[in-house]
Amino acid sequence: MGDVNELHQRWCIADGHADSLMWNRDLRTRSDEGHVDFPRLRAAGVKLQCFTIVTRGFPFIGGFPVFAAWRGWPREARASEWTRALWQIERMEVFCQHSDGAVRIATSRQVLEDNLSQGRLSAVLGVEGGHAIEGKVERLAELHRRGVRFMGLTHLSNNDLGGSSFPMMGNRGLTGLGQEVVEEMARLGLSVDVAHASERTLEHLFSHPTVRFFCSHTGVRAAGGGWRNLSDASLRVIADRGGVVGIIFAPVYLGGDSVDDVVRHIEHAVDVMGEEGVGLGSDYDGMVPLPKGMKDVTDLHLLTTALLRRHPESWVERVMGGNFRRFFQSTLGG
Repeated sequence: MGDVNELHQRWCIADGHADSLMWNRDLRTRSDEGHVDFPRLRAAGVKLQCFTIVTRGFPFIGGFPVFAAWRGWPREARASEWTRALWQIERMEVFCQHSDGAVRIATSRQVLEDNLSQGRLSAVLGVEGGHAIEGKVERLAELHRRGVRFMGLTHLSNNDLGGSSFPMMGNRGLTGLGQEVVEEMARLGLSVDVAHASERTLEHLFSHPTVRFFCSHTGVRAAGGGWRNLSDASLRVIADRGGVVGIIFAPVYLGGDSVDDVVRHIEHAVDVMGEEGVGLGSDYDGMVPLPKGMKDVTDLHLLTTALLRRHPESWVERVMGGNFRRFFQSTLGG
């Protein structure tokens, strides 16, 4: 493990998805709760972590306010999906401002590279579900101004933008409002996260000529696992457009509960997309367990070790973060 830890400190380890903000933990403090905080990310050698902003429940609309109240969110923050989004952004801003220079929100490729050269963790902000803007397209510019750099159009249920991949949602496509949102995202330079998009919504997104898209967390359908996994055809389109697919760690989407199951999905995705198309999309703190033997992000070395048994260092380095570094270098803006 010593050699692997040295590699983690040297490489740009990157992960495409953590829902840590919704739990209302102080991310500056090492905790025994959940999967991620700044000290544990640093110990694991992670240099780039995507933090997603969740505003709606599973999969019914009324569940999230109850969850937020349980987690001690202030009443005014719970008032609407928009206030929930802004409050989580504000929390991350405060955590970074008071991290003694250890973490900074990466809003541009220059900030990302500065963070890497200075040994800081880059927090990349995304929104999980476009219902957060409550139908107001002009709010996308506010999200961009506040540091958000990607958004998924849907989450665990259909919304006014399009269809969710959740079962029995009817495989709906993009709505007229969804098409407006995609146009504005393309104009602003916000990438689309396709992680929870229905097949028809994916088709509509893939036909857009300029919007950048990637997948922050998913399994791959041909390697087994759950309903929301991506097909090989979708993997190819994402790769052809320069996107990256983050492979999820959740056993329910892997068809198994071991680190080797994560490896199986990564290897299939690389076979389809090439070495530059695949990364990590753990879904840390996303209400799903990790594979056996993994308690939190500090156990990420188990995956690196498993990959190094089967592949060259250069191959593993790309998957463990090099590909997401390249993607965000090209999409965060100047």
